[in-house]
Amino acid sequence: MKFTSTTLLCLAYAASSSFAFSPCRSRAFVAPAATCRLAPALHMSEAAVEKKEEETFDFQADVGRVMDIIINSLYSDRDIFLRELVSNAADACDKKRFLSITSEDSKVAGELPSIKIRGDPENNVIILEDTGVGMTKDELKNNLGKIAQSGTRNFADALGKGGDDSVNLIGQFGVGFYSAYLIADKVEVITKSMQEGSPVYRWESDSCSSFTISEVENPDEDLFDGASSGSRLILHLKDDAMQYAESSKLDELLNHYSEFIEYPISIYKETTEYEKVLDVEANADLKEGDEPKMKTVPTTKSDYELLNSQKPLWLRSPKEVEEEEYKEFYKAAFRASYDEPQKWTHFSLEGQIECKALLYVPGMLPFELSKDMFDENARNIRLYVKRVFINDKFEDIMPRWLKFVRGIVDSNDLPLNVSREILQKSKVLSIINKRLVRKSLDMFRDLAADEDSSKYTMFWNNFGKYLKVGVIEDDRNRNDIVPLLRFQSSKSGDEYTSLDKYVEGMAEGQKSIYYVTGDGKENVEMSPVIEKLTSKGYEVLYSTEPVDEITMESISEYKDFKLVDSSKEGLDFEEDEDSKKQKSDLEEQYADVREFLESQLVGKINKVSVSTLLTNSPAALVQSAYGMSPTMQRYMKAQAVAQGGNTNESMNQAVLEINPNHPIIQDLNSMIKGKQEEEETKNFAMLIYDVASMTSGYDIDDASNFAQRVMSLMSSSSQETGVVQEAEVVEPLPVIEDDEPESIKPEVVAEVAAEVVAEVVEPSSKIEDDDEPEAIKPEVVA
Repeated sequence: MKFTSTTLLCLAYAASSSFAFSPCRSRAFVAPAATCRLAPALHMSEAAVEKKEEETFDFQADVGRVMDIIINSLYSDRDIFLRELVSNAADACDKKRFLSITSEDSKVAGELPSIKIRGDPENNVIILEDTGVGMTKDELKNNLGKIAQSGTRNFADALGKGGDDSVNLIGQFGVGFYSAYLIADKVEVITKSMQEGSPVYRWESDSCSSFTISEVENPDEDLFDGASSGSRLILHLKDDAMQYAESSKLDELLNHYSEFIEYPISIYKETTEYEKVLDVEANADLKEGDEPKMKTVPTTKSDYELLNSQKPLWLRSPKEVEEEEYKEFYKAAFRASYDEPQKWTHFSLEGQIECKALLYVPGMLPFELSKDMFDENARNIRLYVKRVFINDKFEDIMPRWLKFVRGIVDSNDLPLNVSREILQKSKVLSIINKRLVRKSLDMFRDLAADEDSSKYTMFWNNFGKYLKVGVIEDDRNRNDIVPLLRFQSSKSGDEYTSLDKYVEGMAEGQKSIYYVTGDGKENVEMSPVIEKLTSKGYEVLYSTEPVDEITMESISEYKDFKLVDSSKEGLDFEEDEDSKKQKSDLEEQYADVREFLESQLVGKINKVSVSTLLTNSPAALVQSAYGMSPTMQRYMKAQAVAQGGNTNESMNQAVLEINPNHPIIQDLNSMIKGKQEEEETKNFAMLIYDVASMTSGYDIDDASNFAQRVMSLMSSSSQETGVVQEAEVVEPLPVIEDDEPESIKPEVVAEVAAEVVAEVVEPSSKIEDDDEPEAIKPEVVA
């Protein structure tokens, strides 16, 4: 018999979900007469365009070519064949379960459908058998002989809208069976329908344009394990697919794709067990009363082993699932034996879109994310359709800032292509995405509200950076993420604080939320700009990671309070008239200092200004309103190096603020008035800039010159105090010639040996000061 196609349009869709079919693709396009605008000379008479006769034709297809497209172009991964065939078997079992309810045959009603799989490397075949509904001869012709003819879909349509909701049918496209030819060059199907008196038939094809059907005479009594109906597929493997006959490979694929199928799936395995038996040779001379000696021997057994013992927890009602079950399911489903989930949420969507989902917050950062926080190989969300695993590579199902959240989504409404490998963008996907994000945020809020604050601290230490990325990238949910952020601050000590807590503790008259950026808490605490704020009793948030600066800029404002970078110039504080007059007087008093510093630091700073807010530091470097922080400058330079760019390009220049009340600035002012042109004054000014750079988080551009200035300062200070003394010349030790060993005195050797022993002895065994060291005898040393 020949394969037939329902419509070529279906086949075109099967080949590519995005393929726009045009029946006349190989012909020139002909516009309809009503819309055709041609030159007057080409106008046709009305009689010429009138329809004289109209005939209707069916699309035709080269069946051999269509089969080649399905086998070689529809699926990108040949491993999928087992998922498709097991899904078909599960559908057959589900149909039988439904039909057996109304069956008068007590034997049929009592049968429990199951699926068995066996690989035979010796004969290079795979046998897949189910005790499902089976097929008649006509069903073989229609379901296997017609491409894109889905028997499962026809069965579901026959049930109608009033059908049983418990029927869990998977197939819908009618091409899954042909995935067998991804790894087989010949397929046999032996089947028996559950219809009374139905014979056993054999369907056979080598994937060309034809197939054969024959009745099986005298079938084996143990066919389908004695069940009344079922189907057995025998796949004759291609030469390059022999690995699929190995039970280990089949076990791997079944665990990956079909571990949650409702019906029992068993796989034929060889197992080795070790038994203790009597050691005949060792017991040959056994005396009476002695205990016989035993030996361990390996025993190989072959039998079917149940595979899918794990139940799909997400399909159950949350009220029926215990806490321990959620934990065990997480460890088994995500292969996380050593991880205890912190939080989980189990929910379903009903109405226009049906979806069931189970999400987890891991207890620790998944290993695959430890090196790359957005690792493409990290499969956090697993997509199922009616218990069958589809894929875990869909990027649009969850935003990347929730890459660490693990979970399972099961929906029948997802817009998959025929191969079930591509998730098309649609309104359904957008709705599911929104709900997953909302439920994830609910989990985070529950952790933050927990009485045990250590839970959220652990969560933040593991996944806080992902929430910061969420603030930057997710405009829709930014306002929900911001309250979950945590920071260390000038008042929080070793604990974290939130923006809500910051606002509650704001000083009277404070109008902004202040933060400072830097590499690590220790470096940030050294920043002179903090002095400006702590002197007024203001709290300062510490931003210690490169992403923090972009995160803060993305927030901009929180509860009507602007977020202000305290390392930027022009902090807006309300000042009375006396403060303004005092600052103006200081600007005038230290005008020479500002001019001198600006002349010495040309190309390094933008300008010099006087600050009345610095307390303990002589100077500080701050950025202009739109300047780039030192942390971000280092990040940009690192990126330039990685991309092979020029790292010598100057970044934006900072502003040097000086503290007129600090003795160092006052000393510089005196030096400028007395000896402005001397090298000592210039070095002094440069050191002020260097110290301000280091304490403000900047790098020293020229470490060599900095070291010279420091040593020059140390040298001049030592000369003034008279500390430097003439170095003592030490005479070199005499060299002992090899040919005069007799000249070595024993007491000299003893002394040298004692020094060597003292150097190599461990600290724990050193002689205490109060103990008398035992004398080393010359003869012992010799």
